[in-house]
Amino acid sequence: MAAQPQRTVMPRHVDEIGSFDLETDVLVIGYGCAGAAAALEAARSGARTMLLERAGGPGGSSALSGGEIYLGGGTPIQRACGFTDTPEEMAKFLLAALGPDADDEKIGHYAEHSVAHFEWLTEHGVPFKPSLWDSPSWVPPSDDGLMWMGENSWPYNEIAVPAPRGHRPTAEGFGGRLLMERLAAAVSAARVDARFDSYVTNLVLGADRGVAGVVARRYGAEFTVRARNGVVLTTGGFVDNEEMLALHAPQLVGLGKNSDGADDGRGILMAQAAGAAVKHMSAGQIGISLIPGMIARGMIVNGKGQRFINEDTYPGLVGQAALFRQGMDVWVIIDEQGYEAIPEAERWGVRPTQVADSPGELAELIGLPPSALRSTVEVYNRHAKNGEDPLCHKDSRWLRPLSAPFAAISVAAGMNAPAEGGVESGKGASVFTIGGLRTTVHGAVLDLDGAAIPGLFAAGRATSGLHSWGYVSGTSLGDGTFFGRYAGRAAAGGNGTP
Repeated sequence: MAAQPQRTVMPRHVDEIGSFDLETDVLVIGYGCAGAAAALEAARSGARTMLLERAGGPGGSSALSGGEIYLGGGTPIQRACGFTDTPEEMAKFLLAALGPDADDEKIGHYAEHSVAHFEWLTEHGVPFKPSLWDSPSWVPPSDDGLMWMGENSWPYNEIAVPAPRGHRPTAEGFGGRLLMERLAAAVSAARVDARFDSYVTNLVLGADRGVAGVVARRYGAEFTVRARNGVVLTTGGFVDNEEMLALHAPQLVGLGKNSDGADDGRGILMAQAAGAAVKHMSAGQIGISLIPGMIARGMIVNGKGQRFINEDTYPGLVGQAALFRQGMDVWVIIDEQGYEAIPEAERWGVRPTQVADSPGELAELIGLPPSALRSTVEVYNRHAKNGEDPLCHKDSRWLRPLSAPFAAISVAAGMNAPAEGGVESGKGASVFTIGGLRTTVHGAVLDLDGAAIPGLFAAGRATSGLHSWGYVSGTSLGDGTFFGRYAGRAAAGGNGTP
């Protein structure tokens, strides 16, 4: 069982410590994908590297994820599937999808070196199959190595040349565990000193106000670690800290949590106590409880019976629109033909909650204005006959008139993936935070004046990385591993570029 946190996050001073119990060159805090990448790159740079993890083994939230890694610019998997891509087109998409105020410097660097990062992952044993999953999905029920992340949907298909960039480790269903198994094996081979059941409670500051080490607890006993070169925080976000959520991201309060239960924001708080700045703390990813293939074949409407987004876009963007613009008062509307067209394995056990012979009758059953839903379906059908959607711009591939019987599915009822037990969860969405510490491209943590705090680096969801308010799958694992590498190298004393 992980050690329990101490309430104070205020830093200790090196003079209070006296002699440290342990010493290393680079100390990485947190053993998810960002921590593994940071440790690997620090060790590769020749630094003696230690890794502290609060749990009993590696993985964190990364191991529970779908495993998608957002990569592009012309990877071997893209080329094998017949797609041409460039870093410039990849950057255009990310700036649009992750905005507003997405980090253009980080996105440009990430896109430019994306193919090299793919090669780094494969060199460390992460496998990718050269095949494409070509339908809307959270996590495909296959081991296909490539999937669309909304690049081919409006408005992004008008902003950048579409190319699928969701790269998936070769695992059927959720691939995060495979990703972490391969990275952890590489960390072990690199002889990184990984210590578990160790909960870091405070940073230790030196005479220059730079970070000199940490205080931690293991099985109730306190110990200290000196980091001669630098400390790298890869401690995750703060979705499991209700107090921080209420302060910074109140719209996420009360929803399900997409984490391993340990995203308590401790790393962010410790850094803030040492003077660190934060960014985009109100932003979050909204894993809305719906099946992407259902809304693509039907529609999603708000409490007024109106459509509000093109249903073939990346489902996380649907979730953000549903929560932040509609208060999660949304319903999935589909007809029998559309429902039956979805392969059973892709339905995740989700079934209609109400069925009626007309849109008006269905609206009365679910408490929507009957005339509004009738009008929404009538307008949709009129244009769908011609393969058009002038209101929301859904791709013609998914357009056809809806016909009786009509069904409604309550998003508020929630659902779980088959890997999580299937059927309903009763939350409407599972969320995580994507704001955090303000960092440079090379992982240095910045203070309120915009200056780097000596000896302190960070990567992953503890930081405000590529994102501001937008999100697409793969940009957490991609961001974490990519900038984790940079932070590990910079902490080791290099220039931060692997």
